[in-house]
Amino acid sequence: MTKSIYSIFLFFFGFFFTQNLYSQISIKQTKSDNDIKLSTLPYYSYGKGIGMTSPDSLFQLNIRFRMQNRVTYLKNEDENGAYDGQIRRLRLRFDGYVGNPKFLYAIQLSFAPGDVGEVKDGENINIIRDAVITYRPNRHWNLSFGQTKLPGNRQRVNSSGGLQLTDRTINNARFTIDRDFGFQLHNMNEFKDRFSYNFKAAVSTGEGRNSTEKPDDGVAVTGKIELLPLGAFTKDGTYFEGDVLRESKPKLLLSGAFQQNNHARRTQGQLGDDLFEKRTMKSVMIDAMFKYNGWAAMSSFMSRTTTQNALTFDLNNTSNMKYAFVGNGFDYQLSYNTKSNYEFIGRYSIQKVGSDIKNYAPNSKQYTFGITRYIWEHAFKLQTELTFDTLEYYNGEIKNNWYLRFQVEIGI
Repeated sequence: MTKSIYSIFLFFFGFFFTQNLYSQISIKQTKSDNDIKLSTLPYYSYGKGIGMTSPDSLFQLNIRFRMQNRVTYLKNEDENGAYDGQIRRLRLRFDGYVGNPKFLYAIQLSFAPGDVGEVKDGENINIIRDAVITYRPNRHWNLSFGQTKLPGNRQRVNSSGGLQLTDRTINNARFTIDRDFGFQLHNMNEFKDRFSYNFKAAVSTGEGRNSTEKPDDGVAVTGKIELLPLGAFTKDGTYFEGDVLRESKPKLLLSGAFQQNNHARRTQGQLGDDLFEKRTMKSVMIDAMFKYNGWAAMSSFMSRTTTQNALTFDLNNTSNMKYAFVGNGFDYQLSYNTKSNYEFIGRYSIQKVGSDIKNYAPNSKQYTFGITRYIWEHAFKLQTELTFDTLEYYNGEIKNNWYLRFQVEIGI
């Protein structure tokens, strides 16, 4: 117990000492919004990174990077406490146009071990996150081809660099539809102070990023609608969490998405380990976001079902089993950002697994409290958070785990 209290003291001392050091830095906004922002790749950024345009204006290239360095103290029930330090994310992004600003491209590469994942025999190295070409004939339409994020739940569509806390929710980890290769068509209708709406659709392989599996006859079909009853958020504020810009008028986003992934090979559709048998999966994602005068609130519902039993078995050894992760969950998040750019965040998540897998996976609850110090909006920030997890197993066993984390994010 003494060691745990000491660890908590060290984390919070480090957080506030470091932020006081950086609070003396004065950084002013001198650049406008990114004029080639793609709705298919809505990564929040400050300015344009390092940009180059050819003298004849036939091509443009912007280069950006960001990294997240973190240290965590973890204490799981019935286990000794442990420290973990790592580069959680290290990303390099290139975007621009070729020949004409209507023909856009975006490339994003990842290099951190947590991004790339463990290298396994017969599998690809997951360095490529995004490689997509977009034709934008006007401000209302985008047609994209390549690998990028699908129009799924709000938190997944947001960049990990635009999060208030250091990671997404436990429900996002289980029920998101993530990246895929295919075609996307977006119809964007956003206006400053009046009713706005967006329609998004995708047809993709359903296999996730960088897949070279044997082709099959299954594809994933995704559709999404977004409503902004009070008009568009400031500086595309739907694409980052927290009211860092302190909206002068109330802003609200309501959205719903559905995907059917036919003959999916993996436990979470586009993510997870390979199943022994394919399963058709259906995902539903509903989100709400509100911002006003430093206050921000988010809520979401996510679910996944299968058209057959979620359990799959190895035909050569029926004792080997893998399951599609089915179930549903709710997330609730509330925050306030002060005028001096200290943000206080609370989040609660509840997750219930489907009846097919209740003997193999626990129901979960997660409580998180965090403090973020924004030095240069989301591009340079200091984050600390305390998280408690409760796992409830089918046999009545309950486990309680917690961790404390400090993270620095910086990028251009």
